Amino acid sequence: MALIKYQRPNTDLFSKNFNDIVDEMFNGSLNYKSDSFMPNVDVAENDASFEISAELPGIKKDDINIELDNGRLTISGERKFQNEENAKNYHRVETKYGKFSRSFYLPDSINEESINAQYEDGLLNITIEKKEEKVKKKIQIN
Repeated sequence: MALIKYQRPNTDLFSKNFNDIVDEMFNGSLNYKSDSFMPNVDVAENDASFEISAELPGIKKDDINIELDNGRLTISGERKFQNEENAKNYHRVETKYGKFSRSFYLPDSINEESINAQYEDGLLNITIEKKEEKVKKKIQIN
């Protein structure tokens, strides 16, 4: 088996940091500063609620923590590297592992008692309802 140097798609000279360019020249590999796992998160809002979706592949539900403290919602946990077979000789590990933490400041218009979290197939969905008195209402003109 021949090993072929991997080139990340859509990388150009102008989008890299100077340190990355120097590392690539002298080490012959791409070294990115973000070697730890950081989940991708989508935040959306509709008339009645806020919705947060976090991609957490390969993480058990028990390894995820969600906390609300003074209007700041924090999602944290750890994605652990599972190397159960000692006979494996990894040539390359591109998946990210480690502890992570993402925090979001929520507006005063949320109902803290209505926070609902569901985790399925590596996707964490959090729904936070808005307070009824703060929900946008359409006013009828008489």
